[in-house]
Amino acid sequence: MGRFGLIILVALLGVGYSSLMVVNEGERAIVSRFGKVAKDVIDGEEVTRVFAPGLHFKIPVIDKPRYLDARIQTLDGAADRFVTSEKKDLMVDSYVKWRIKDYERYYLSTNGGVKANAESLLLAKINNDLRTEFGRRTIKEIVSGKRDELQIDALTNASESAENIGVEVVDVRVKQINLPSNVSSSIYQRMRAERQAVAREHRAQGQEQAEIIRATIDAQVTVKIAEAEREALTVRGEGDAQSAKIYADAFNQDAEFYGFLRSLEAYKESFKGSGDVMVLEPDSEFFKYMKDMKGAN
Repeated sequence: MGRFGLIILVALLGVGYSSLMVVNEGERAIVSRFGKVAKDVIDGEEVTRVFAPGLHFKIPVIDKPRYLDARIQTLDGAADRFVTSEKKDLMVDSYVKWRIKDYERYYLSTNGGVKANAESLLLAKINNDLRTEFGRRTIKEIVSGKRDELQIDALTNASESAENIGVEVVDVRVKQINLPSNVSSSIYQRMRAERQAVAREHRAQGQEQAEIIRATIDAQVTVKIAEAEREALTVRGEGDAQSAKIYADAFNQDAEFYGFLRSLEAYKESFKGSGDVMVLEPDSEFFKYMKDMKGAN
């Protein structure tokens, strides 16, 4: 084979390779020819040709395939602000599950099947539908068990709106609902102030009860001490009375012997210390029993 033949063979192989089109699993392909979507004629009607997964042939250079993802896509945008029927602002974070339903319409409405364009259009439609549903409900209805109803209504409306761009909305879910940061801050501050006021009230009530209990206990202790002192004085008085009675009885029985015992006790107490000095007259009554056992002067 000469050089010219080799060139022809390489050219034929290149043309053959460029005429092949491989569509992967999970994808679909649309071919544009001279700037128009390639179509097939079925029953007298032109229908856009959508290539399923597999190996297909196309006209080299002329046919330009556009591969489209046929799987379910997730659109998870940033949280957006919505207004309730009470004119209250909410920050809503949601996501959307979608997939291509009409490939021709999708291709034409998204400027050649650009996914970013599709998501931009879809996000605008979903937010508009969600804004409508939130505007019909109060905050209480939104955060209560009626959230599922809201999501179902939003899904129904979104499915109808998305048909214009050839998209099927599989699911619409609200992930999180928050108040705006400035509103949340003021609410948290008000809640904190209310809790602090309640805490101060409970603390004051506790201190009041503590003072009442302390005063009651102090009064009971004072009463107990007074009663104990009264009983002690009573017992001491009764003891003194009995002691005086015993002394009186002893004196009445033998006055001389009683006087002698009292003098001995006085001597014992008086001469208990070795350094004690007493200055008395010799004929003092204090020494009468030292002079005479009978106490005579």
